[in-house]
Amino acid sequence: MNQEDSNDARLERILRNAQRNKIELFDGKNSPQNISIYGFLLGIVCGGGFIFSFYGSIPQLGLFLSALTIFHFMEYLSTALFNPHTLTLDSYLINHGRQYHAAHTAAFIEFFIEYYFFPRWKTFNYISYLVDHKEKDHVLVTHGIYKIMRHPSYFGFFWWALGAQLLLLNPVCFVGFILVLQKFFSDRITYEEHTLQRFFGQEWIEYKAKTPTWMPFI
Repeated sequence: MNQEDSNDARLERILRNAQRNKIELFDGKNSPQNISIYGFLLGIVCGGGFIFSFYGSIPQLGLFLSALTIFHFMEYLSTALFNPHTLTLDSYLINHGRQYHAAHTAAFIEFFIEYYFFPRWKTFNYISYLVDHKEKDHVLVTHGIYKIMRHPSYFGFFWWALGAQLLLLNPVCFVGFILVLQKFFSDRITYEEHTLQRFFGQEWIEYKAKTPTWMPFI
């Protein structure tokens, strides 16, 4: 075998190895790159849906997308934690069968048809549920969890949302969530606490002074 034949054989082996090691995305194979890109896209949709739920015109759609992506990620995570030897790309349960996709397709179609023709059916407003007048039986609760923090439900949601992004290892969404949540809850709590001060006066002022929210800059 001459030198030229040897070089041709070596080149052929290199090309075969390159073909075998070629990175393909969305080819359905249980490869690290596919698992990573699926997780990345789920994180993007989750974060985008969550932000849209605060700043979009139809917030329930954003919440639905976030909840849906969290479901798929948790399916993968639960398999990874409790049954790792069966862990594959399909553990995300994104390809969950025709009926599953048909159900969600029907849900989206109904939602957008009704939103187009009957937009008032899809109205969703957090502020509309805030109380702005004091009833006779209203009292300022300062015991239990309220002795430790103001607005415990907001505290839980705030840190759950950030924790979810840490779990997904999404640094961009983590920072984005901090900014969005801080703005949303700061505005909402300012409104609520102004109302509470009208209701309870000095009692509220003293309670607020000694009880934190445990949320940064709020």
